[in-house]
Amino acid sequence: MSLSDADYHAKAYALLASIEEQIDAWLEADVVDIDTHRTGGLLELSLPGGSKIVLNTQPPLQELWLAARSGGYHFKWDGSQWVDREGQEFLARLSRCASEQSGQALKFSA
Repeated sequence: MSLSDADYHAKAYALLASIEEQIDAWLEADVVDIDTHRTGGLLELSLPGGSKIVLNTQPPLQELWLAARSGGYHFKWDGSQWVDREGQEFLARLSRCASEQSGQALKFSA
C-alpha cells in the first residue's frame, strides 16, 4: 500500500519517537541501559555489551530499515502496520533483536 509522502513521514517519525520514549522510560525505571542517538530519520540504539541496532527511514522506497546482528530487514506499511518481507511486524522484530543483543527480554509496544 502506497502512502502519501506526508503520511509516510508522519507514521515513520511517530514510530521512531515512540521507540525513543519507551527506551527513556526503561532508563528511568532502570530496566536496561540503551543509549539512543537520532539524526533525522536515523535512530541508533547502543545496547549493553557494545552491540548496536540501527533504524533508518527510506523515504524514496517508503520503507523502514532495521539493521541488527541477526540481519537487515526492510519494512513497508501494509495499511495497518509496518511488516517485513517475511510478514513480521516491525516492533515484534525489534523486540526480538533487542532481546537477543541485550541478553534480556525486551518488548517494544506501540
